[in-house]
Amino acid sequence: MLKNATLRQLSALHAVARLGSVSRAASEIHLTQPAVSIQLKLLEESAGTPLLERDGRGIRLTGAGELMADYAARILDLWREVGDEMAAYRGVVSRRLRIGVVTTAEYLVPRMLVVFAREQPNVEVKLKVGNRDEIVRLLTTQEVELVIMGRPPKDLKTVATPFARHTMAFVAAPTHPLMARKRLALRDLAKEDLLVRERGSGTRTTLEQLFREADLNLRIGSELSSNEAIKQMCAAGFGLAFMSQHICRHELESGELTLLPVADNPIEREWYVIRLASRQLTGIGEEFERFLIDHGQQHIQDQLLRPPQTTLSMKVCA
Repeated sequence: MLKNATLRQLSALHAVARLGSVSRAASEIHLTQPAVSIQLKLLEESAGTPLLERDGRGIRLTGAGELMADYAARILDLWREVGDEMAAYRGVVSRRLRIGVVTTAEYLVPRMLVVFAREQPNVEVKLKVGNRDEIVRLLTTQEVELVIMGRPPKDLKTVATPFARHTMAFVAAPTHPLMARKRLALRDLAKEDLLVRERGSGTRTTLEQLFREADLNLRIGSELSSNEAIKQMCAAGFGLAFMSQHICRHELESGELTLLPVADNPIEREWYVIRLASRQLTGIGEEFERFLIDHGQQHIQDQLLRPPQTTLSMKVCA
């Protein structure tokens, strides 16, 4: 069984499993859609059972497909590791840093990567940005070796190290009626429309936890998948928002947004750099992890004072 399976076939299944589409998978692995379909068909013939089935306009994995995709992810990761080991054997050290970042941190991490790359010539960065659920999935399937997020996943054995503090805040347009009041409680916000991120976002989860702990219902005005859209709608007076102050600091400085006078607002949280407990980091991964732990807080503070203007001296791939 599976004696005729190839790495190309496993790569095709792995891409379709992650992206949920043959067309997107074809684009990622640089094959045509018919070529990907052929690879999947050959893998199904080798497995002796269907791995995919039609689901409306799209496709989804069967039970066997999910099992095969899990093994495919592990096999492909081992194959990448073999490549790195063979390169090291020849005296060539891998300089590829595979990192996943939640969208709230995408305003911070690229600039820290610039500073890191100044000391690390020829670094090739594979940077993935997504919501919390997406980034946890990338870590689980070992498509990235390090992730940066505000709260370690509970259902995954990881090594999570805090490296910097950040603040989350309730904000509104200066003209919002609540800004006329000198003091507010969280229960006052429960009566207002809140602009929130989609389910799976760490910010959304933190917000839901705050309201749940206060025994309050969260009233959702609009659900958006973009921090930028939330900022613009909030500044236009369409509702209240809860977001990282790093994201909206320019709007706070310009007066387009302002902090709501809520007790304990803003709220301080930690940034974590996280890796799988079962996997050893590459050399460049270890160096970047140590860089964040030793210097992350200072670099974030420097960015808040004066964002650096520099050129990215490293290769970045999707």
